[in-house]
Amino acid sequence: MTVAAILRQKGPDVASVRPTTTISELARLLTERRIGAVVVRDAAHQLLGIVSERDVIHAIAAHGAATLEMSAAQLMTANVTTVAPTASVEEAMSIMSAGRFRHLPVMEGGVLLGIISIGDVVKTRIMQQDHEVDSLKAYVAGA
Repeated sequence: MTVAAILRQKGPDVASVRPTTTISELARLLTERRIGAVVVRDAAHQLLGIVSERDVIHAIAAHGAATLEMSAAQLMTANVTTVAPTASVEEAMSIMSAGRFRHLPVMEGGVLLGIISIGDVVKTRIMQQDHEVDSLKAYVAGA
């Protein structure tokens, strides 16, 4: 199964903010949407970075309440690791594990197609394994 299959199931909706969005506004968006990260895009919708809940917490630990007035551009990870829609679920899981992050933007030809989370990947792997188990049971029962 590919990353594209995950996006087909969850849809292409990606929460994004502008670089000037305050962390206070960003935190409100994360809470309202019940998500763990947002991408930062410019006016032309080009991916500039990503900000996660973890980034916000680390900034609060370092800067205290002043973090809430900082901008997304100040907190974002600018060197964003992305994945192609043709990548396998296993490849995506490996990238996320190696980088120790939970959100992975999906890009093709410089265009952001969506974002997958570790939860999406785990859910897909469980579905794959359930299907494999069911297939093996059917094979054994038919043999």
